[in-house]
This record gives sequence, structure tokens and C-alpha cells, in this order.
Amino acid sequence: MLMPARTATQLLRPPATVMRLQRLGSFHQTRLSFMRCLLRRIAQEDWRLTRALFELDADGYGTVVYRVATPVGSCSLVGFSRQLDPEERNDRVIAEKWDATFTLLLGEPDADDIERLRANVPLQEAGRVSARECVLSRANKSVRLFEYVVDCLAQGHQPNLQDIAAVGYLMRTTAVYGNGKFGLSDLSNTFAGGLFRRPFEAEMLTVYLIREFTLDLVEHIAAQRAPDQAVRLAVRQRRSFGIGNSTGLGMAPFLIAHPGLFHRWVYARETAIARVLALPAAEPAERAAFIRLLKQAVSHVAEWHTGDSRQAARITRLQQELRDLSRQMNEDGLLTGSYPWQRLQALAAAQYSEEMQELLHSLMIEPYGELVDELADTMADPEMPVFNPALQLAALCTLIEQHYDWALALDFTQPDAQHFFWYRSQEKEEPRLGERHQEPGADKEMRLDIAREVQQLYQELTAADPTESVAVFLLRQPRWRYLIRRLQLVAKHPYAEIRDNLLAAECLAVDLLRCKLSFFGAVKFDPRSDRWTRITMYQGAPCFAELKSDNADAWVLPVLSEDSALLADSMG
Repeated sequence: MLMPARTATQLLRPPATVMRLQRLGSFHQTRLSFMRCLLRRIAQEDWRLTRALFELDADGYGTVVYRVATPVGSCSLVGFSRQLDPEERNDRVIAEKWDATFTLLLGEPDADDIERLRANVPLQEAGRVSARECVLSRANKSVRLFEYVVDCLAQGHQPNLQDIAAVGYLMRTTAVYGNGKFGLSDLSNTFAGGLFRRPFEAEMLTVYLIREFTLDLVEHIAAQRAPDQAVRLAVRQRRSFGIGNSTGLGMAPFLIAHPGLFHRWVYARETAIARVLALPAAEPAERAAFIRLLKQAVSHVAEWHTGDSRQAARITRLQQELRDLSRQMNEDGLLTGSYPWQRLQALAAAQYSEEMQELLHSLMIEPYGELVDELADTMADPEMPVFNPALQLAALCTLIEQHYDWALALDFTQPDAQHFFWYRSQEKEEPRLGERHQEPGADKEMRLDIAREVQQLYQELTAADPTESVAVFLLRQPRWRYLIRRLQLVAKHPYAEIRDNLLAAECLAVDLLRCKLSFFGAVKFDPRSDRWTRITMYQGAPCFAELKSDNADAWVLPVLSEDSALLADSMG
């Protein structure tokens, strides 16, 4: 079939397709994910890592400082490792003690800084930090795997890859705070020196350095236990460990609270996809790279396990669809001819699940780094104020009708349409989700009910004088200023709004978490309920000492066990 020539702009998917919660909850990591972008930058700019301080006892308890030197300045991860009794180990945000606690400090700490941080960082939220610290984090051991790896190394042999694959990390973080929280450096100050310039770059570096610490930690303890026979981790085993993370509702409102920034993330991703779709042909090297990645995806997904029945069913279907497409690739030559990526996208939309469609989009852009990587620099532009007080109410109504028709179509008289309410917990000041008809607290509801509020505002606007200005209307109704500003922003940022009712009974908050975490670069999402999930970060990535430009992107879709690699070969 001859495909018509279209520009990348013409090939952008419409927000009505992209910005649905279920599709957003099917996103996978891409070349533009923040972890991927960070490692490319580290390699390109030749950042250097040194262990400035490594004062740990035989059990691995003590203080470490990892210093990162870059062309525009330095930063340091300061960490504190301590003994934690089993009954004190808790991955929930309400925990008060952890195996290890960390902060990322701008510049290099002196002795006074370390003492100040030692008194405060292990307390996390209860401590006090300064504007020199830009990230605060903590982590707990995956105890059985941690001890297994130490024992293996102490006995002089490598841990089994399949045992590593079953868990995937030695430690898991339970929070990575930044941007002014608990007295940390705010984002403008963190970005001011030029060391960090992209979304969550400081946080992603912190997690990468925590991974380095966990690997150094098991080697250190093993060497203390058996100094004459202990070995270090082999490169493959070392790369196979990521950092685990437990993420709950605290992260969910971010995408709603930052519509302009969210638009930039999605727009960059969709632009990357559209640029590839616009290519009239796929060169042999690009076809080979895609087919190799498709085979690797078969193995990667075979190692993706979850106890969540909904996600497990999606994984099972994804495995079947990957095998089906692999066969079609071998039999039909799908990537030859004109506009092959458009044809592949059309086939996926007709035959495959959203999980598969979005994975294919990630794989499609992978061979085209030179075409898409520069989009990473568009993802952190500040949200420009968008507010026109002179706009007439008639024009504002038209704006709502054009961009929020989906919200106007919802029926909020149905009980299930207002099943949930979002609120902030008093104890931890973290967002939570309540059930309106069963739990108290709806009077403390956060303003995340965008669709419902749009309906209410629209009713008031249509009852007012259509020639009246927004400014005059707000003198009577100041509570609508926030929403009217948002409406005017969304008119210029089409990917800013999630086009679903976030109060509805069928709303799955875990889809919000998955969407945001995909932009981080997380893999192997393991929902533990519809309100929190476990993930793995940096699994398969080169460690700092071996990171080079030629391998900074070579860790996409990591495959850990030999069995999974054989499965990929069998698809040959």
C-alpha cells in the first residue's frame, strides 16, 4: 500500500488518543526517559566519579561520600549506612528508620558538613538540611538477595544470574525527594549552576550513585568476611543489579499539578514518534536494529513478573503479541517498502493491545538517536504564565467546548462518577485517595477533579453575560482563577490534560504512577495494588567506571538470565 507523504507535525497523534489514562498507563521507557538522557550526558561530558570517603566497618555500617566531577562543577552523594533490626524495616513512607540514607550535595562536603548531615540525613523528613542539598533519599536492603550475593562473593564465586533476575536489586528506595522539599534546594537554585538542567536529573543521578554504593557495599562486606578468597562482582552480574523503588500515591498528582511541564514531556515523546513515522524508508541497519530489539523484548518481557492479576494478564498478552510480530517480521518483510513505520503503527493499532502499541513506539525510535535525542532539551522549559484577563466569557466557553468536550460529556450525577476523592494526609502531608461514599474527609478534597470543576465553571459562564471579561468575572468568583489560567494554558499545550475522570470508580491511580515512571526510565512495573507499584531502575546499565558513549544506550530492555536469552534466540 502506498502511503502519502506527511510531515512529522501532521503525524502527531491527537490528544484524544494519547491522553487517556489507560494508554498513559501503558507507556514504556524511551530514549528520552530521564535515566537514559542522564547516562548519555555523563558519557558525552566525561563525568568522573571518585570515592572521596568510604568509612565502613566490617558489616558495612558507616559513612560514604561519592564525588562527581563534571565540566561545570561537582556534586557529592553523602550516605549513611546503619544496622536495622528486622522489625524496624518498613518500605512505607511512614517508616522512621532505614538501612541507608542519602543526600546529594552541590559541591563537596567538608568535615563540618558531614557531621551536620550525619545528625540530620538519617532522620529524613524529621531532620534539617540546607539549600546546598538538592536531593534526599533512603533505601532498604532486599535482605535475602543481599545476603546471598555477599555469601557468593565471600566464597569466591559469582551469584547466579537467575537468582539476581528474580529480584533485580540489592536495595530499593522508598523516596527520592527534591525541589525544595524539607528545606532542600529549590529547582531554580539546583539548575542555576548548569550542572543540572533537565527534569529530575539530580534525582536520577542520586539513584544511579546509590546503585554504585550498593554494589560497592556487597563487595566490601564480602572482602571483610573472607579477605583471602572473596571476589568482586563480574561485569555482567554488576550490570544486572538495578535499584528497586516503591512508589505510591504521593507521586500521582504531579502530572495534574504541572500541566505545562507534562505537555512538554508527552509532546517530546510524540514528536520523536512522529519524526520516525515521517521517514520514507528504513535503512538496512535501522531495520536490523529494530528486529534485534524486538527479539530482545521477547526475552525482557519473559523476565517481567508481577503478582497483580491485571498486569499479569497484560504481560501474557504482550508476550503473545511480541511473538506474533516477530514471526510476521521474518515472513512478511514488514519494514521494507515506503513509510514502513507508518505501516507498522497501523498494524499495531488494528491488531494489538495498547501495551504492545506503546512498546513498539519505544522500539521504533530507538535506532534514531541522531533524529530524536535533541528533544530531551525541550522537556524542562519552564511553564510560561498563560493568562488573558481581557478574554470575554463567550471566548472562554468556546475554549472549553473545543478542548474539554470530553469533560462536558461526563455525567457526574452518577455515584460511580464521584467515587473517589483526593486529599492530603495530615501525618505525612502525602496525597491519598478516599472513597467518597464510605470514608470521611471529602471536605478536605484536593482540587484534582479537573473534569468536574470544568463542568461547574462552564455552567456559571453560560449563565453570565457572554461579553463580560474574565477579569470582571473573577472579581465576583475569585475561586476560578486557578482553573481559568489552566484552561488558557491547555489551549496552547494540547498534551497537558489527562482526558479522563480521576474521581471515577474505574480510575486506576497506578496508571498515573506508571506514566510518570516511564518518563523516568523505569521497567518491570509490578503493581502491588491499584495505588502503588514496585519498579526497577538502571537494571542492565553500565556502571560509572565503564560508562562510555558507545554503551550509554546499550542497556535498553535488559535480559538477565540465560534462559531468557535462549528464548530470544529461538525466535531467530
